[in-house]
Amino acid sequence: MMYALAPVVVVLVALPLVVARADILNLLFLVFLYVTLSQSWNIVGGFAGQVNLGHAAFFGIGALVTRQLWLSGWPFELTFIGSGVIALAFALIVGVPTFRLRGTYFAIGTLGLAEVLRITTANALPSVSSLPTQVVASYNLTARYEVALGLAIACVGAAWLVLRSRLGLGILAIREDEQAAAASGVSSLRHKLLALGLSSLFAGLAGGLFAFYHVSYYPELPFASSWTFDSVLPVYVGGIGTLWGPVAGAALYILIREELALSLAQVHQIIFGALFVLVVLAFPGGLVDAATRLMPRSRSR
Repeated sequence: MMYALAPVVVVLVALPLVVARADILNLLFLVFLYVTLSQSWNIVGGFAGQVNLGHAAFFGIGALVTRQLWLSGWPFELTFIGSGVIALAFALIVGVPTFRLRGTYFAIGTLGLAEVLRITTANALPSVSSLPTQVVASYNLTARYEVALGLAIACVGAAWLVLRSRLGLGILAIREDEQAAAASGVSSLRHKLLALGLSSLFAGLAGGLFAFYHVSYYPELPFASSWTFDSVLPVYVGGIGTLWGPVAGAALYILIREELALSLAQVHQIIFGALFVLVVLAFPGGLVDAATRLMPRSRSR
């Protein structure tokens, strides 16, 4: 399946050469960003079964690291890599105490962690972060598009490798039955930390991409809890714990949201929320599961 998508990737890479419309490139940039966010959350939430409501913390750390160091004169490539590495290091530090919490307590604990970072950042950096004039003058949307596409491919590819590795089997075993997995020799803490580390790595890189893309924003914005829920909702819509669910969910999420925002600006959030509630109720296993169930029926006819 991954190799069959090679022509699609080639088309997406070459698209900026034949499409000059900034609105299309911006829309696809958002799709790629949300694919990375959703798939990175799916690694820990879907594969390992740990409902992390503090995903915005790692996204915000990545944005903060890239923005601060890049504007201080560091090469963007170095700050971009650093955004993922520092988010990963932070995840490993906080992972040990937070994984002592179970179920709802873990979810609430991670949500509280993200809120602490948001409030701290808002107090420490209250001013708007804006790109210098010379950077704005040379702003290249195609470069942002290509980085976003590459990051989305890397994140999906990493999830694909995890599902086909011995490590992935251990992570999935913990999701199904943590006590049974521990009894069979699977280290629960080790596998959950590895899942959280990989998840936070890509969330941090997505945050670095966010900082590279936006001309100006308040530094606290990437720490907002809305980024966590923007990561979670596409996963549940597409199919939690699946490889392609976050991809399908993120694409649908962005396309519908942006279309409603343009056509029904005053009430688009209400309609958007109601529509996705209906999708989740109609397809509790996600769109990927629904498509899988329909395919055998269509072949049998």
